[in-house]
Amino acid sequence: MKSPFRLPWFSTGERKAVSAGGASADQPVSEVKMAAGVASAFAVLSGEGAAHWSGRSYAALSRTGFMKNPVAHRAVRMIAEAAAAVPWLAYDGAEEVADHPALLRLLRPNGRQGGPDFFEALYGHLLLSGNAYVEPLMIGGTLRELHLLRPDRVSVVEGRDGWVTGYDYRAGGGTRRLAAEAEDGRLSLLHLKLFHPLDDHSGFSPLVAAGAALDLSNAAAGWNKALLDNSARPSGALVYQPKDGGNLSTDQYQRLKEELEAGYSGAVNAGRPLLLEGGLDWKAMGLTPKDMDFIEARNGAARDIALALGVPPMLMGIPGDNTYANYQEAHRAFYRLTVLPLIARTAASFSVWFSEIHDGLRLEPDLDRIAGLSAEREALWARVGAAAFLTDDEKREAVGY
Repeated sequence: MKSPFRLPWFSTGERKAVSAGGASADQPVSEVKMAAGVASAFAVLSGEGAAHWSGRSYAALSRTGFMKNPVAHRAVRMIAEAAAAVPWLAYDGAEEVADHPALLRLLRPNGRQGGPDFFEALYGHLLLSGNAYVEPLMIGGTLRELHLLRPDRVSVVEGRDGWVTGYDYRAGGGTRRLAAEAEDGRLSLLHLKLFHPLDDHSGFSPLVAAGAALDLSNAAAGWNKALLDNSARPSGALVYQPKDGGNLSTDQYQRLKEELEAGYSGAVNAGRPLLLEGGLDWKAMGLTPKDMDFIEARNGAARDIALALGVPPMLMGIPGDNTYANYQEAHRAFYRLTVLPLIARTAASFSVWFSEIHDGLRLEPDLDRIAGLSAEREALWARVGAAAFLTDDEKREAVGY
């Protein structure tokens, strides 16, 4: 048998009055009080609640960040597309080799992807997971194709000494072991990773550092949508305060509740005036978007997301950020501080990886074909061209030829 719920601030007399009202143990407390004619009381029970944070796995960051948040989606795409559009140069020692086999393979990694598509996906994996895995397909000692492995399907296998001995790749209901070291003239799996201070073998995603800003931005968007569905009005309460005292009867309480749900909730009833009978008063219990400083909160979260990924907020169209003098300066900073370091570390990793089958190979990005750095390139050529103490060959070498 269920025991009746009793509020702790009920006096003994009030408890007897409720019991005398003939209410059953299963009847709601509000209805029991109204039926008994006991003077109503209002109380708010408040506790310290913990914030709810989304997951930080690759799948969670992909869903809550890239696939759900427009700021994170645009920032990741800007970096990945800008880095993937930069052409590559191959050098054998100090000599440029235009038709090097490794360079041709990077231009056409496999039968389903071209070079830009391949590198856009690779940089996307790095930004969302902190890790990127490239599997080579070799036939007869010749590198035929390059394939990307999804980071959440790859796990690092450690030996007893703590060093990596292999990688397990899970797909199609099975698992296969991939070598961590090159052997018999065959390339191993290439693992690219961003710096992680607490993990020896895996990288750290920039979106993890922006996780709080991601959740704040997504929660603000969800709250705004829910507010619009509720006729753009904050939550509140109808308070019954008759001059002669008393409370609503059970039938009156139920009728009022049904009328509010049917006639005044939902976007279709937006702007409909609320008709209140005698003794009823509306008390707002929620903050309005103006009280919450809603727009600035969303812009602040967007700036934190762009900051974690290394994209100037000005390029994202976020108002209120005048760190850079103009758009062109912000564009150059984006390439110099974010895109080029990412390309440089990728080129170094591929150079070391390819050196197992192409001795002396060095890969570098072709900076002369980056449109975002055209102003800097013109200034460099002007300075070198005006240097009368340099020969033509020295000038060519100074500008990278």
